[in-house]
Amino acid sequence: MFFIASKVAWFVLAPSNLMLIALVAGLALATFERVRGFGLGLAWTAAIALALFGLTPVASLLMHPLETRFPPYADDAAPVDGIVVLGGAIAQDATLELGQAVVNEAADRLIAAAVLARRHPDVPIVLSGGSARLVGTDRFTEAQAMANVLVDMGVARERLLVEDRSRNTWQNAVFSRELASPEPDARWLLVTSAWHMPRSMGVFRRAGFAVVPYPTDFRTVGGTETTSFFRSISGGLQRLDVAAREYVGLLAYRLTGRTDTLFPGA
Repeated sequence: MFFIASKVAWFVLAPSNLMLIALVAGLALATFERVRGFGLGLAWTAAIALALFGLTPVASLLMHPLETRFPPYADDAAPVDGIVVLGGAIAQDATLELGQAVVNEAADRLIAAAVLARRHPDVPIVLSGGSARLVGTDRFTEAQAMANVLVDMGVARERLLVEDRSRNTWQNAVFSRELASPEPDARWLLVTSAWHMPRSMGVFRRAGFAVVPYPTDFRTVGGTETTSFFRSISGGLQRLDVAAREYVGLLAYRLTGRTDTLFPGA
C-alpha cells in the first residue's frame, strides 16, 4: 500500500507536474469571465515558475545540501566485507534485450561498483533493485540487468548476490540485509547517488544494516554547478524533481518510522 500511495502522491506532487497542472488550470479558468483575472494570474505564475526553476540554479541549490550530507568516500585501507549497490541507474528491459548496457544519469553507481569489485576482489556484492513500475510490469529486474553488465565488465558472477524483490529504498535495505546476513562487526559499503544517500543511510540504519556510505553520481559538487544556469528548461526541472522527491521521501519515511531522523547525516 505504501508503494502505491507514494507513486500516486508523487505524480501529483512532482514540481514539474504541479506547474503544468497550474498552467493548464489557469488557462482553462481564464475562459470564464468571472474568474478570468484569477485564471490568467495562475497561468502567468506557473509560466514564470517554469522559467525560474527550469533555467536558474535554484534546482542545483536545492540538491546541494543532499549531496553534501555525506562526504566522498575516503579509502583508509580498512578491510571491506561486502558491497551493496542500489538500482536506479539502468533500463533493465532494454539492457537485457539489446545485450548491452542502457543506463541513465546515475550510471556512476555501476562504474563505482566495478571499481570497488576490482579494489576488493574477494568480497560479495549485493545488487538491489526489482521493478519500480506502478502500472505494467518489466520483463526483467534492475538487479538482473546490473548483474549482467558487471559480468561484462569483468566481475565474477559468483560474487554477485541478486536482490530483485525491492520496489523502494526501504525494501532495498530490508531485503539486502536478509540476503547479505552481515555479521555485527562487518564493514559493508553502500553505493548509491550522493543525493539519495541521506534517505538510504537513514533506512539502512533503521533496518539494522550498518553500512559505510560510498556516494557517487554527484551533480552539484565540484565545478560551478551550483551557480550555473541550465541550457534548457527540461534540464532544470528534471533536477528539481529529483531533489524534491528526496525531500518528500525523507519526510514520508520519517513520518512512517522508516528513518530515525528527518535528515540523516554522517
